[in-house]
Amino acid sequence: MRKAALFVLAGGFSAMVLAAPETYVIDNTHTYPRFEYSHFGYSTQAHRFTKTSGRIVLDRAARTGSVDVIIDAKSVDTGYALFNEHLQGEDFFDTARYPTIRYKADRIEFKQDQPVAVKGELTIKGVTRPVTLEITSFKCMPHPILKKDACGANARAQVRRSDFNMGKYAPHVSDEVTLVIPVEAIKE
Repeated sequence: MRKAALFVLAGGFSAMVLAAPETYVIDNTHTYPRFEYSHFGYSTQAHRFTKTSGRIVLDRAARTGSVDVIIDAKSVDTGYALFNEHLQGEDFFDTARYPTIRYKADRIEFKQDQPVAVKGELTIKGVTRPVTLEITSFKCMPHPILKKDACGANARAQVRRSDFNMGKYAPHVSDEVTLVIPVEAIKE
């Protein structure tokens, strides 16, 4: 009986060791956050950022984790250089004073074994607001080329530009913006 109890206890300790948090570094060649908004009601415009960095920590066994995403606001890409400069100006991202956008979270919600939401804070132009990202897809597996574990996800949220002192031209250019973050990250 005593040997059986020791065996169960040892098994419990080894399971705790296997359930340690894992850190993933954002792959900046496959992570391009974008934002979408209505332009005068004519169409939905979508633009992206081309430089993103950060880390994601996951403990899938404990169903916990954290996210730290840093976006280079100067990397905004609309496909039109003059408009890129306009968005980097004081009325919008004001990249001269606020060169980065940051999303930081220490709470990931799971449904069974899958993360479904991230609750954190988004900082744009020095203004920080709570934002919940809905995870619409999630997958972890060995990367077939890098031969390392990797995870990927798609997440989205709705925010208001005016909450971050960027409300110029609203309501003609919608105050409501959809943030879409496709992310891939490689295990450290």
